[in-house]
Amino acid sequence: MVKSPELPDCRYLSPPVVIRPANPTPKHSLYLSNLDDQSFLRFAIKYVFLFEKGVSLCNLKRSLAIVLEHYYPFAGRLRVSGGGGSSSLEFDRKLEVDCNGEGAVFAEGFMDLTAEEFLQMADTPNRSWRKLLYRFENLGFLDIPPLVIQVTNLRCGGMIVCTGINHCLSDGVGTSQFLHAWAHLTTKPNLPLPIQPFHFRHVFKPRNPLHVTFPHPQYSKTTPSNNANFLLDLLRSLPLRPVSVVFSATDILRLKRRCTPSLKCTSFEAVAAHTWQSWVHSLVAATTTTTTLIVSPLPPSLPVNLLFSVNVRRRMLHPEPPAGFYGNAFVLACAQSTVKDLTANAAIGNIYHGVTLVQQAKAAVTEEYVRSVVDMLDDRSVRTDMSSTLVISQWSKLGLEDLDFGEGKPVHMGPLASDIYCLFLPVCGDLSAVRVLVSVPECVAQKFEFIMKNCCYSDNEDEDTIKNNNNSNNEQKNCFI
Repeated sequence: MVKSPELPDCRYLSPPVVIRPANPTPKHSLYLSNLDDQSFLRFAIKYVFLFEKGVSLCNLKRSLAIVLEHYYPFAGRLRVSGGGGSSSLEFDRKLEVDCNGEGAVFAEGFMDLTAEEFLQMADTPNRSWRKLLYRFENLGFLDIPPLVIQVTNLRCGGMIVCTGINHCLSDGVGTSQFLHAWAHLTTKPNLPLPIQPFHFRHVFKPRNPLHVTFPHPQYSKTTPSNNANFLLDLLRSLPLRPVSVVFSATDILRLKRRCTPSLKCTSFEAVAAHTWQSWVHSLVAATTTTTTLIVSPLPPSLPVNLLFSVNVRRRMLHPEPPAGFYGNAFVLACAQSTVKDLTANAAIGNIYHGVTLVQQAKAAVTEEYVRSVVDMLDDRSVRTDMSSTLVISQWSKLGLEDLDFGEGKPVHMGPLASDIYCLFLPVCGDLSAVRVLVSVPECVAQKFEFIMKNCCYSDNEDEDTIKNNNNSNNEQKNCFI
C-alpha cells in the first residue's frame, strides 16, 4: 500500500476576502435544534471538488453574494445562546446563529499541479491537503465563520473548490442544497432558485415535558469503563492510514450473494454490514510490522456499535419539515453486536448477521424515536458514545458529484481529510458505484483492504449472469439507502 504523495505549496494570489450578501438580510437570532448543536457536530464539513476546467472567480464571488442573500444564516456567526459569546464551556452550552450578515470567507490560490495529477492521488487524502482550505490560526470554534471557501486554480486551467461548512447549521442534504443553489446562480443568475430555503428549526424543538421513550445506546452521560474504551484507545494510540475501496455494481451484487440465508437488502445495508464486520475483523489481531509493539487482541465479548446517519425528513409528519429545510434532519441509527459475532461472520464471508442488525436499526427510526432523541439531547451532558464504535456517514446519494458551476461536473468529489469516521462517497461518472473511505491503524491497513476487497473476487458465477442480474435489479442498485 503506497502512501499518497504530498501536494505542492499553495500560493495565495491575494488575502482572503469576506463575501457579504448582495442585499440586506433579516437580522435576528436563529434557534438551533438539539439535532443541530449537539457536541458531536461541532465541526465543519469539508468538501473537495476537482474540476478539469476553471470558472471565473469574479462570477463565483458574485453568485456567492447572491446565494448568501437567500441562505443568509451562512453569512452570520455562531454564538452561545443568550449572547454569551465565546466560552471555555461552549461545548456544554446551547448555540444559536447571530444572523448579522457579516459574510463568508473566500480565498483564492494557485497550485503547481494538474487536474490529472491530483486525480491520481485523490482517493486517499493526507495532511498536505490542508493547503486546499484557508486556515484560521488560533481561533476557537465559534470564532470561525460558518462558511469558508477556497478556490485553487491549477496549472492546467482546472480548479479545486474546497468548502468548509459548519455542521451545526446544516446536514449533508442541506449542504448539497446550498452548494447546488450557488452553482445554479453562477450559471443562471437571472432565474429563481429551484428550491427555496427554509431556515427555521421549530420542527425539531423538544417536547414539554420532555419524554424519552426509547433506550439510546449510541449516547451516554457517563465515562466508559476501561474495557469499553479499549477500541477507541487502540485507534488513538496507533498511527492511522486512510484506506479507500471502490465497490462497483457488480461487486455489490456479489456482496449481496454473501448474505446467507438469502435476505433482500439495499446496497447500503450490504456495504455497511460488510464494512463493519471487516473493520472489526482487521482490528482483532492488530499488530505493527515492527517487533517493538504488539497490540493485544480485542476481547471477544466487547460490544461494538455501528452508527449510521438516517435522513428523517420523510419520517416526520407532525409537523413535517417543509421543502427546502436545510438544517440537521438526521439521527444516528445504532446496530449492536460483539467482536466475537462480527469476526466469526467476517471470517466466513457471510454478511447476514450484519445486514440483519443494520435493517433492524433503520426500522427503529420512527417519528417517535426521533422525538425521543431530541428530548434526550436537551440534557447538555449527553454525548455520542464513541468508545467502541464505527460511524458511517453517507455522502454517496447527496448529489454532490453533480455540482456544476458552468464548465462541467467534478471529476472527483470527496473529503478534505480522512478520519476514523467512515465515509460512503460517490464515484464520479458511475452512479451505481460507491467508494468507502476510512482511516485504520497503519499496521492493519493492508489487511482491512484485503478483507474489504475479498468479497469481489471469490465468487465463480458466470459474468453474463451477473450482468443480467444487474439489469434486472436497477432499482436496488440506484437505491443506496
